[in-house]
Amino acid sequence: MLKSFGFLCFILFLMAAILVGCGTTDSGNQQENAEDNAATTETLNDSVANFPVTIIDDAGREVTIEEEPKSIVSIQASITEISYALGLGDKMVGVSDWCNYPEEALSVDKVGGQDMNAELILTLLPDIVLVTDYHHRNHEGILNQFEEVGMNVIVIGSKSNFDEVYDSIELIGKSTGTSKNAEEIITDMKQRHKELKEKAKAVTDQKKVWVEVSPAPDIFTTGKGTFMHEMLESIEAINAAGDQEGWVMLTEEEIVQLNPDVIITTYHLENLQGEITSRQGWADVSAVKNGQIFDVESDTVIRPGPRLIEGVETLAKYIYPEIFE
Repeated sequence: MLKSFGFLCFILFLMAAILVGCGTTDSGNQQENAEDNAATTETLNDSVANFPVTIIDDAGREVTIEEEPKSIVSIQASITEISYALGLGDKMVGVSDWCNYPEEALSVDKVGGQDMNAELILTLLPDIVLVTDYHHRNHEGILNQFEEVGMNVIVIGSKSNFDEVYDSIELIGKSTGTSKNAEEIITDMKQRHKELKEKAKAVTDQKKVWVEVSPAPDIFTTGKGTFMHEMLESIEAINAAGDQEGWVMLTEEEIVQLNPDVIITTYHLENLQGEITSRQGWADVSAVKNGQIFDVESDTVIRPGPRLIEGVETLAKYIYPEIFE
């Protein structure tokens, strides 16, 4: 009898323990769910709290955006790249005819270039239209139409160095509620550039680099005030056209006299080596004699967007492989 009573007490104790355990688990789940819901609400509130927001665009215009934009049109390739990098791809309803990156942009409606398809843009009725200073100077009437129907027009100006690109990323981020993403992109670019500059301190014999952005007979290069010039300087290379300003055209004879150690092209000729080595008088150029002719993706060295850092990394590996590979 005592054994039966003891067994009954054990069973009752075990059941009580199980019930307490279930209660604790339910309570824990409720607390966890409450914390998840609070975090989600906080995220939504943070997003909402960003708006309305007032920005000063690159034309010096004050623009107030009342609500987080749900649809965006971009009328320049670099602006489109920035927008996608910020995570705005699902909001892009129109891009320029020249937008080729990322691949998703190819399937978005094309809305023109310097000459905008105003009728189509008005049909799309985006919350934000990201335009260039060219559009602001030459199509003010059309931009006014956009604003009259409730679109927020934001002017993104021309850029010629990394700091200005960071400003563009920051401006677009603030305008679209993606400032955190913008900060992460900028931080990553700066860190990678800093690492390249640190490695470049190991360069003891600077190489002279000739950059061709278009082939013969009209050979253009990039002088001071261009991304390519800043890139070369940051990895301790010498721009062969560094005494020039901006984008300039030089003759084949002038280029031969510069005698560069490395030739970088950006136009993807099928027989690049043959085209350059066959030029009259170029056989004695150091870069030609040593086979130091390389082609890079033009958009990564001249388009003011997040991929510029990839351009610097590629140049570094081509010019100083013993240091950067």
